Amino acid sequence: MAISRLSVLVAVLACFGLVRVSQSGGGGGSNMQNYTSMFSFGDSLTDTGNLLVSSQLSFCTVGRFPYGMTYFHRPTGRCSDGRLVVDFLAQAFGLPLLQPYLSRGKDVRQGVNFAVGGATAMDPPFFEGIGASDKLWTNLSLSVQLDWFEKLKPSLCNSPKNCKEYFSKSLFLVGEIGGNDYNYAFFKGKTLEDAKSYVPTVATAVIDATERLIKAGAMHLVVPGNLPMGCSSAYLTLHPGRNSSDYDSVGCLKSFNDFTQRHNAMVQQKLQVLRLKYPMARIMYADYYGAAMSFAKNPKKFGFKQGPLKTCCGGGGPYNFNPVASCGVRGSSVCADPSAYANWDGVHLTEAAYHAIADSILHGPYTSPRLL
Repeated sequence: MAISRLSVLVAVLACFGLVRVSQSGGGGGSNMQNYTSMFSFGDSLTDTGNLLVSSQLSFCTVGRFPYGMTYFHRPTGRCSDGRLVVDFLAQAFGLPLLQPYLSRGKDVRQGVNFAVGGATAMDPPFFEGIGASDKLWTNLSLSVQLDWFEKLKPSLCNSPKNCKEYFSKSLFLVGEIGGNDYNYAFFKGKTLEDAKSYVPTVATAVIDATERLIKAGAMHLVVPGNLPMGCSSAYLTLHPGRNSSDYDSVGCLKSFNDFTQRHNAMVQQKLQVLRLKYPMARIMYADYYGAAMSFAKNPKKFGFKQGPLKTCCGGGGPYNFNPVASCGVRGSSVCADPSAYANWDGVHLTEAAYHAIADSILHGPYTSPRLL
């Protein structure tokens, strides 16, 4: 892959995220909860504006039209045409859309979003160790986001008893996070075999963050896995298979989807250990991978008339993804009806696709134990 294309893809993916999920055994109770606040962590799949506030990258396209065109009718810092999974979850519980931590108002008791586009599960020294630190777009990793939460906590509750009561009705969305850890490695030219060796470390960072939140008082936590990386039109364009056997029946790259499932399986295994350690916490695994593959395999059932792989906003090519004319950049164009597409810009999904995932998490079989 040419260096110029790599740098452009980094620019695109810094506002992007790769998520996937898979089913897992439960923990804690299964009674329906009436959440009165919500807190989220992660990367661009969850970020509602922190990257825009924190970034000095003037060419980050998430702050430009057509981002935000569908629901907000303006760019908001979300890497989509509209709402994200976190937005649909908040609305389902009658909560306001979560304000970004870096531009929050005075009233934070109904929730805050700490996620940052381009964020990683690992801290910068990890990327220095694998020689990929020059690819990082932000140092606002998961541990930094947890520090922000700890800093905010005194404004939420001021005694152990008060905090226990408050967090008993709070939902924590821990991710998706970890996709960018692998993206940066691939940007640096690391192979799938290289990346496989990072999985235990990255998965452990996700689990450690979840445990840290439990120790801070969290009782209800949703931990998503990663989306199917092999169905990303960016990866399909930049890492094409050599022959038809490299693709599944949908047209996704088998090797990258297998890799995603390796990460997700490791997260699930470690979550089960965490459930045994903290039986009073309700730790839910959200299978973003399974939810996304359900509409990838049957797109028309979900209204995706243009299929699951072609992007709504892009600069041409077989999947309408062009690393030198990505969404929001000169040379790109946007479709008339984003709801007919699952793929928004090559890595991120459309509001319609995020709605389908959120609905699957809320009402379908892709969260265990059930969220509702």
